[in-house]
Amino acid sequence: MALRIVYILIFCTFVVYTTIDGRIIPDDPIDEIVNEPTNINEETFSTLMSYRKRFEHSNSVRELQWMFQKYNDPPEVYCKVCHVLLPIVRILIYANQTERIEEAVLNVCEEFGLVLEVCSGAVHEYKDVVFQVIALTEYNDKTLCGIALNCDRLTDFPALNWTVPVPDGKPSPQPPKPPSPSSPKLQLLQLADIHVDFEYKPGTEAACLEPLCCRKGLPLPGRPAAGFWGTSLHCDIPIWTAQAIIEYAARTEEVDFIYYTGDTPPHNVWNQSRADQLYSIHTINNLVARTFPNKTVYAAVGNHEAAPCNLFPTPVIKTDNISWLYEVLADSWINTLGLPNDTRETILRGGFYTTLIRPGLRMISLNTNYYHHDNYWLFINSTDPLNQVEWLIQWLQYAENHGEKVHIIAHHPPKECFAAFGWNFDRVVNRFENTISGQFYGHTHKDEFNMWYDENDHQRPISMAYISPSLTTESFLNPGYRIYTLDGEYPQSSYWVLDHRTVIMNLTATNLYNRTILLNEYTARDAYQMDNLFPADWDNFIKKLENDIDGPLMSTVYKHYTKSIADGSQCSHACRRSLICGFKTSREDQPHACDSIPPFISEL
Repeated sequence: MALRIVYILIFCTFVVYTTIDGRIIPDDPIDEIVNEPTNINEETFSTLMSYRKRFEHSNSVRELQWMFQKYNDPPEVYCKVCHVLLPIVRILIYANQTERIEEAVLNVCEEFGLVLEVCSGAVHEYKDVVFQVIALTEYNDKTLCGIALNCDRLTDFPALNWTVPVPDGKPSPQPPKPPSPSSPKLQLLQLADIHVDFEYKPGTEAACLEPLCCRKGLPLPGRPAAGFWGTSLHCDIPIWTAQAIIEYAARTEEVDFIYYTGDTPPHNVWNQSRADQLYSIHTINNLVARTFPNKTVYAAVGNHEAAPCNLFPTPVIKTDNISWLYEVLADSWINTLGLPNDTRETILRGGFYTTLIRPGLRMISLNTNYYHHDNYWLFINSTDPLNQVEWLIQWLQYAENHGEKVHIIAHHPPKECFAAFGWNFDRVVNRFENTISGQFYGHTHKDEFNMWYDENDHQRPISMAYISPSLTTESFLNPGYRIYTLDGEYPQSSYWVLDHRTVIMNLTATNLYNRTILLNEYTARDAYQMDNLFPADWDNFIKKLENDIDGPLMSTVYKHYTKSIADGSQCSHACRRSLICGFKTSREDQPHACDSIPPFISEL
């Protein structure tokens, strides 16, 4: 997100003079760009002057002026700006004049009253990558604008569509069945999106102008202040709150093993260093390991572990690498969290790995940061970085051949990733539906789930994923964690989730009484009147929601979605419909996934 803001600022830098009061474009901006062109050859200089004439007479620019007058912040404005101005940005990069872009962006920060520290920090963090990507990408201007600003559907660009072969020989589907009530069970703890802010300061401004608050400054009279234990605004949690919640889980839960689906550092993405990220990783991993001795923690890497945030260069990038992170993760995950040493090779290669948890249960941890829109290194080449999907298929085939069930964990849910990855992952899930018995993700901070359906009839549910609520409060949330009851260790166990329970901290009461108040928010089977939690049961649950969108059950779902910070009265009919659509969607660009949801009344 921060990188997208930088892109927008770069483009707005050049258009700002064309939009204020709708005035005609003056000569000054172009004159400033081409002034003293010491590193620009005659051909490039002529090209720049050509763009000056195009600006002066362009119908597109006149349309931009009109759009800025009519709308405050429409996405189409950014796309128009991008299409007009990206060629100029390319020329300045080619001419080694990028400092002019940087200066202009900072001027825009001041012009629009943006927080200069945040704006300048974001420019400093991301500018080199942005310039490299624009210089090195083979995508044309239209494609690059379309990807960066979501101007067009990603599936419209052939360069972004890739396919990994999926093996034939799919066995007949064998939907999971309830085990015997007396069969063994396992208890799994999932921690997601901890986001500890080591600079959190109680009493500071909780509703500030920066993206992350509760760090500095005193609030004005009548404005909220940061609570001692945390604040449900744009704030992450203090270390002592994270420690209290994790210690509570260790005291009260019977935990057999732990999934941690990533994102440890705070959200101050405009001012982070590699040292900052590594400090967060070491501190939290040591805290979890110390609090749960003799329990293995199976981790996935989050987008916030990188510095700059979101940017995971692939091996084709010769100017940067992320080995500094993977080397630390390999040591920490193995030596501190308890992974076996044979996971080291692929962690060092790309932050992914597989291992056996129990006899017959394999866990595969994917690095989905290599498929997410905000990893702008993918604009150079997005085709299955590090062949990770191919590697996943090989291990699923191995598991199928050896009678193993597989849990997949990752940070980003597949629906948050590029359409090409989502489409390939859908094919993988369809092929190995008998093998994959659980998917566990984070990133959204909300309490959600996603469904997968048969790729042929689009009706039969074949898999589902749990998106666990976050430990952080950012934004407008209570802290929480999730406990799953699994089919346990015995021959022919399915290892499917049989039930789950979400625990939250009542932050309002905790701050009011100055003592930690944690409670069981809900248990899935009881709250949703479900016999089991298999894909067919969740599909039936969705149908119940569709048949009574404005009813009390959907209100309960929305309350849990926000970790009880809100209730159903705050979710309109459109909000509820959108939420159901999200549950039914497993990947980006599924235009007909939500056709079965009853339409708005105005559509009838």
